Amino acid sequence: MTTIQPTEIVGRAFAIYKQQAGALIPAALVVFAVVALSELVFDEGLLVLIASAIGIVAHTFYTGMVVRLVDDVRDGVLDASVSSLFASVAPVALTLILASLLVGIGVGIGFILLIIPGLFLMTIWAVVAPVVVLEQRGVIEALGRSQELVKGNGWGVFGVIVIVFLLTIGAGIVGGALAFAGGDVVRVLVTWAVTVLVAPLAALATSVLYFALRDQP
Repeated sequence: MTTIQPTEIVGRAFAIYKQQAGALIPAALVVFAVVALSELVFDEGLLVLIASAIGIVAHTFYTGMVVRLVDDVRDGVLDASVSSLFASVAPVALTLILASLLVGIGVGIGFILLIIPGLFLMTIWAVVAPVVVLEQRGVIEALGRSQELVKGNGWGVFGVIVIVFLLTIGAGIVGGALAFAGGDVVRVLVTWAVTVLVAPLAALATSVLYFALRDQP
């Protein structure tokens, strides 16, 4: 069995990003505008949890769209539109939402329990969204299928997660510096802009990782 190489996965994700930015960025603008709005509306006390849940759902939904795009790219289709990406995910939207919330809750509890369990769950459930979209699995079945795909490649998958995390943190630091002098609205707008630019890479890395795991001999 070929070992997953994190740098190759991320490198392939960057290559597709460059090629498909015309579809990836407009789709991200639409999806994460909802998140930005929720952060402005639900900005106090426990309401922040609502914004966090919306963010988790949005990222997973967007990843589902990108999975379809990468699948099309692999089949030689290079003209994906934003509307076609939305339409492709619609049939599994509810399953994606439920899966994303379950993963988010599980990983969150895992981090509370000494961090290591959270990292473990984040790794074994790394490709839940692609499994839901392409294999039409239910929520619980998708969790198991993701773990099955990751088995034997845990460190490689974790390496991809770490690289994407570091790139995301780097972009967040730059965005934070730009928003430092502004108020809440400026902060949310800058965060939205950073997310729109970074989310495609994270979603692409997840998608490329799924195909690499699935296609292993």
